Amino acid sequence: MAGNMRFSAVILFLGIMVLCLSGCAEEQKKAELEVADSEFSIRKEAEYMHVVDAKGVIRNLGPADVKRVEVTGYCRSCREEIIDSEWYISDYEKMEHQKDVISYLSAGSKADFEFTEVAFYSANRSKKPPENLPEDLEISIESYEVVK
Repeated sequence: MAGNMRFSAVILFLGIMVLCLSGCAEEQKKAELEVADSEFSIRKEAEYMHVVDAKGVIRNLGPADVKRVEVTGYCRSCREEIIDSEWYISDYEKMEHQKDVISYLSAGSKADFEFTEVAFYSANRSKKPPENLPEDLEISIESYEVVK
């Protein structure tokens, strides 16, 4: 009987400890990032080769500071195969110049980003430059870390 009372007392004590620790635990801060502004432009890279570059602004709307914010761009309407006088993309992992990493972004602040080669346009046979940007271009915040 005395063993049951000790066991019950230990269980009660552990339960109280768990409640105290969970109640005292600091709430995890969350980040809320948004692309506040973005602009795409066509740049002539070679005689018959053009690329889409991107730049813009990221804003941290959340209560937490963030670091290593990786930003890149996508052309959702572009093909993966190279066809003369049509926009296409590379199906490989993004290279360093195709993304930007913002090292630190404090809560309530904003930072500029810029990267190249979102999409490609080759006009070797037709020799005509692209008339417009491709459709469905987007900026994506790929990853970030919340500062503790």
